[in-house]
Parts: sequence; structure tokens; C-alpha cells
Amino acid sequence: MKANMVGWFEIPVSDMNRAKAFYEAVFQVEIQIMDFGELLMGWFPSQGAEAYGAPGTLIKQESYIPSKEGTLVYFNCEDVQNELDRIVKAGGEIYQPKKQISPEYGFMAAFIDSEGNRVALHSMK
Repeated sequence: MKANMVGWFEIPVSDMNRAKAFYEAVFQVEIQIMDFGELLMGWFPSQGAEAYGAPGTLIKQESYIPSKEGTLVYFNCEDVQNELDRIVKAGGEIYQPKKQISPEYGFMAAFIDSEGNRVALHSMK
């Protein structure tokens, strides 16, 4: 079976309820919380193994520290401006406004989430 190199992502959080509310408001999805004792996960909706992109989760555990530095996760969107328009009201900040990468690769933007993580958006519109 062929697969993309990235199979999973985890976004560190300090306050799971705050992060859950932020991501649900920005992406208009429902995040399922799973409590594993010392590890708390907030699973993003997944479309299954055949869907484009990697599934992932919010994660709260003492070794996970939110940060603006390091790996950058990109969320696919229909139009990044839709999500950007909900960032500030949900408790985040715009880090980089929407800009075109190229006609072939579409658009991107970045934001700082409610936990202090730098996260990016991508769309073809």
C-alpha cells in the first residue's frame, strides 16, 4: 500500500477545553475528547484512510508544550479566508494573512491558536 510520509499529527495544548472550543469554532467541526488518564486527546474528524491528508489530534500531556517554533501543521480548507475570519473571535491571532503561493499550489495563511501554537492553512481558492 502506498502512503504519504506523514501519517499522524499532534498539536500540544495547555487547556483542552479552551483548545477544543477554539478549533471547533474556527473549523466548524466537532472534536471528540478521549481521556487516557495522564494523556488527554482531542481527535479531529477523519474521513478514513482513503481521504487526502493525515489525521490528527489536540494533545495534553506534561511533555507536550505549545510553541510558535518548530514543525508547522497545515490544515486543508476550501478557502483559507473562511477560517481566518473566525480566528480572532475564537481567541487566536492572525500570524500571516492569506497569500498566494502560486497559481499551481494555491493559497496559505498562518495563525496562532488559543494555546500559542503556530498553525497554517492551505486552499486552492
